[in-house]
Amino acid sequence: MKNKAGLPIVEDIKWQDITPGGIVYEAGSASQFRTGDWRSNKPVFIVENCKQCLLCVPCCPDSAIPVKDGKRLEFDMDHCKGCGVCAKACPFDAIEMVKE
Repeated sequence: MKNKAGLPIVEDIKWQDITPGGIVYEAGSASQFRTGDWRSNKPVFIVENCKQCLLCVPCCPDSAIPVKDGKRLEFDMDHCKGCGVCAKACPFDAIEMVKE
């Protein structure tokens, strides 16, 4: 095997000297896909219990808890996978997990 300069690839070759492969991948995220239909449990937002502490927001691994003007909104069910981490993080019992 040879590098882009036509020299053989040896143990001490630098990565910059190796010809790049022909496959290019771009970084992606779940925000580009509807992943919420994977869940078997879903969160229910109990608005009257919520104190808007926003502790649930950074805990959500799917960014399924939108925030606008410093207040959390209803769940984005297109992306929520029903893991229940938000319910565990909520100190005010404003999130209840129920069977889908």
